[in-house]
Amino acid sequence: MGDINDIFSLGREALQGIEQRLGMSRRDYLQFCATLAVTMGLPTGADAAVAKAIESAKRPSVIWLHFQECTGCTESLLRAEHPTLEKLILEIISLDYHETLMAAAGHQAEAARKDAMKANKGKYVLVIEGAIPVKENGNYCKIGGHTAIDLLKECAADAAAVIAIGSCASWGGMPSTGPNPSGASSVAEVLGKPVVTIPGCPPNPYNFLATVVHFLTFGKLPEVDKLGRPKFAYSRLIHENCERRAHFDAGRFAMEFGDAGHRQGYCLYKLGCKGPETYANCPTLGFGDAGENNWPVGCGHPCIGCTEKGVGFAKPIHQLATMKSVAPPLQYARIVEEQGKGASFASAAALAALAGAAAGAAVMLTRNLGLSHAAQEAEAAKAGKPQDKARS
Repeated sequence: MGDINDIFSLGREALQGIEQRLGMSRRDYLQFCATLAVTMGLPTGADAAVAKAIESAKRPSVIWLHFQECTGCTESLLRAEHPTLEKLILEIISLDYHETLMAAAGHQAEAARKDAMKANKGKYVLVIEGAIPVKENGNYCKIGGHTAIDLLKECAADAAAVIAIGSCASWGGMPSTGPNPSGASSVAEVLGKPVVTIPGCPPNPYNFLATVVHFLTFGKLPEVDKLGRPKFAYSRLIHENCERRAHFDAGRFAMEFGDAGHRQGYCLYKLGCKGPETYANCPTLGFGDAGENNWPVGCGHPCIGCTEKGVGFAKPIHQLATMKSVAPPLQYARIVEEQGKGASFASAAALAALAGAAAGAAVMLTRNLGLSHAAQEAEAAKAGKPQDKARS
């Protein structure tokens, strides 16, 4: 993959150029590249490849289209700090068309889009923010006299890569909530082919940045799951890495907003947290460069499952989540490490014992859930209040 010493083969002038272009020291620059490599789950040494690509590769042209959305994805990108927005769009990528950020308007803006598409045919990255309304021939969303459907198909035809950013573009998001009068649809549905999706309302800007840098470094997009989501960001349930997970395992739950459990940071499962059925890296990455607690659960509100179709904007906020797994968090030490050998009688016996322990843990988890419910019911009975059937 490369050696970090390879960076210095760029020469002194290139290294000085890093400081001038990105406004950061060489040490900070290497840390930034290493962080991106770790975020994408790349092997040791990949930070060198990332560093050389950012410094020496041609900046990819990016055309960013807005359709049925609230501009929250762009607002999230505006708040990125490593690098800041101006460094991102001027030094790492070439943002040639973006209706919110560009100075041009009207015919000049449309001319800039067409010129960028022509000059970078087959090489530009197309980013879509927002759902595409398809009812009434797409008349619910028009830009420059063209429907969102036509613009999307025109721009996607010669794009090297198509990225749907945000839940609206990824799977329809909030605009597609029933009865969906405009026929809001995802990018993949309109194009009729898979695309890379970065869902979230809004998504973390570093998931987008890491995806683009992966394309810049390796000439291809990162590995994705069956929904088109980059695996480095969406391969694990929020529940598995949540800082409140230990309280869940111990059966400690907040029952109401502001109660003693809520104030002590107990698990928010019974308040409707959708972390057990939502795949995203929110608890490990955080938002706005304000610390790892700067995400909904860290701030005391249940996850609403915004990255998952059929969960976000579909399930009531306080409806209990469907448990997809009770696997231990990523940071927990593993009980057994694979050695690449066939199972012996002793290892098979140990595996059986571990399976029994896991079954016992499941029983204890169920018991803890039941005890919490029993405690809630007893408290309600003592106070003479009717039981809340919705949470039991």
